[in-house]
Amino acid sequence: MNSFYITTPIYYVNDVPHIGTAYSTVIADVLARYHRIAGDRVLFVTGTDEHGQKAEQAAKERGVPTQQHCDEMVEGFKEAWSLLNISYDDFIRTTESRHTSVVTQVLQRIYDQGEIYAADYEGWYCVSDERFWTEKDLIEGNCPECGKAVSHISEKNYFFRMSAYQDWLIQHIHENPEFIQPESRRNEILGFLKSPLNDLCISRPKSRLSWGVPLPFDDEYVCYVWFDALINYLTAPGYLSDEDAFKGWWPADRHLIGKDIVTTHCVYWPTMLKALDLPLPKTVLAHGWWMADERKMGKSLGNAVSPKDLAAHYGVDTLRYFLVREMTLGLDITFSEDSFLRRYHAELANDLGNLLNRSVVMVRRYLDGMVPKVDPQDPVLEDLRTLAGATLTTATEVLEANNLNGILDAVMELVRAGNRFAEQQGPWNQAKDPDQRGGLELTLYGLLETMRHLSVLLWPVMPERCSEIWRQLGCPGTPESADLRQLTWGDAKGLVAGSTVPGGDPVFPRIEKTLFDTRQEEAGVSEADDKAVEEKKPQSNRITFKDFQNVELKVARVVSAEPVEGADRLLRLQVSLGDEKRQLVAGIAKHYEPEALVGRQIVVVANLEPATIRGVQSEGMLLAASGPDGLALLQPGLEVPDGTRVS
Repeated sequence: MNSFYITTPIYYVNDVPHIGTAYSTVIADVLARYHRIAGDRVLFVTGTDEHGQKAEQAAKERGVPTQQHCDEMVEGFKEAWSLLNISYDDFIRTTESRHTSVVTQVLQRIYDQGEIYAADYEGWYCVSDERFWTEKDLIEGNCPECGKAVSHISEKNYFFRMSAYQDWLIQHIHENPEFIQPESRRNEILGFLKSPLNDLCISRPKSRLSWGVPLPFDDEYVCYVWFDALINYLTAPGYLSDEDAFKGWWPADRHLIGKDIVTTHCVYWPTMLKALDLPLPKTVLAHGWWMADERKMGKSLGNAVSPKDLAAHYGVDTLRYFLVREMTLGLDITFSEDSFLRRYHAELANDLGNLLNRSVVMVRRYLDGMVPKVDPQDPVLEDLRTLAGATLTTATEVLEANNLNGILDAVMELVRAGNRFAEQQGPWNQAKDPDQRGGLELTLYGLLETMRHLSVLLWPVMPERCSEIWRQLGCPGTPESADLRQLTWGDAKGLVAGSTVPGGDPVFPRIEKTLFDTRQEEAGVSEADDKAVEEKKPQSNRITFKDFQNVELKVARVVSAEPVEGADRLLRLQVSLGDEKRQLVAGIAKHYEPEALVGRQIVVVANLEPATIRGVQSEGMLLAASGPDGLALLQPGLEVPDGTRVS
């Protein structure tokens, strides 16, 4: 069995988590979960950084002892990670004795080796980043990292001979391109190392800062917070306390960090490990920033978005999916609620949710809710079967490359293929013909089996929703228990012929109200109540050609259809106009079964003013003709691209 050791940064205890810290932790959790269901032994560590001047100042501002401040702030992180379903194996705190003991031993060992020396220091210090800077580092006299004012300090301190390892570190980076990812961060560090590397100041005098691990060789000083904090990656797997366990986990497979702490993790940390004669982590993976108002998101800037609020309004798994899906590792991205909703409706509600709903509803309607007994290798299922296998292969391959977007790209292609298969096979038509019973069973089995694969592939990202999908399919066990590397099409232990498909409520219902709307209502500034749609009688039954030109008729494809609750005649349709999706409300429920509409092309009025009907927004109108035999939808005689204008 392979071992996989992954860490997040340990977070400062100066405030509650925001979406940036949530992102780091969710990504690490998703990687850990993928490796678990791939059969690997996993150690996933997160925690809090509780020493240093920032923690001490935050406690003073609150008027509480520093340890009490840390104890209270830690609970906010644990609560947030519990809410976001973070499956860490160890939560480490730098004020714990197990950690301070290791820091003390490391300091003494490096000091005894002659790697630490005392010297006078004069320079600029940033409290926010707890780092010293030279005059040339400053930008307009301020900290180059956070932009805040710095203080000039002159004092005796202790230094680690980091400069002695510069040539070795450059060589290691060149020989191990996977050590720093993505490549842009690797190039950044190599550029940094073109200038002479200074020795690292690793102490702070107690006269200026008392909140830290005392130096074992000089009790008048405490350890620099970054030197202390980085050692947590050694403490958690058992360094100097359980050497057998430590050997089983070290070196770490992934240090997941934000790009603002690349230097500490890719210069300070490897030189510290070299001095200890320990192997370096396999990969330091540096992601970009979540931005708001074109600035990095953070509490100090006043632009932080609360993951707790987002999860409470939209759901935990919805938030997890968005975080994983929206950002490409290494690049910055701007958060917006609109992008959140677009991603949710396009991929989860319309695509994945529609595939699940149509699959279980039709099995319950046409097959009495039972998994059919078919040959999983039947040629009818070949395309789906091949793509499902290819998706599994892609997932396991790109997992090693830390490409979660690559996994989700492949997964969503399988989702779209499942929906295309349903439209091509037309089980609603097969169900009307007794001679097509065998074809109907193959079609519905193919949809169920596709959903079974998808629930496993997406479980690390959305564990609760995928467990519900698994339950609705009637599969035994849980998606977590499935081995990703052993998942096969048609496994008899997956979908058991003759077992019940329970179904259930939509797993990804449409979201009608944004968090912003909800906050407006709570503040008493909600929009006026929806007004009833009134029919206006035309003054004449003739219109000009110019009037007709103002009516925008387009061909749309029905993506999903479902009844409007409490309305016998109304159906809610999601339609594709090529480059956009719309929601329509149409009074055709007595003439068309919802599943029979999915995949059809229809004609809609695309520039009709939106209206709210029975509490559901309608963004257009479909065209139909009524006759003695019922209602007939207007459809193009030939297949044309979705969104084609009718003229």
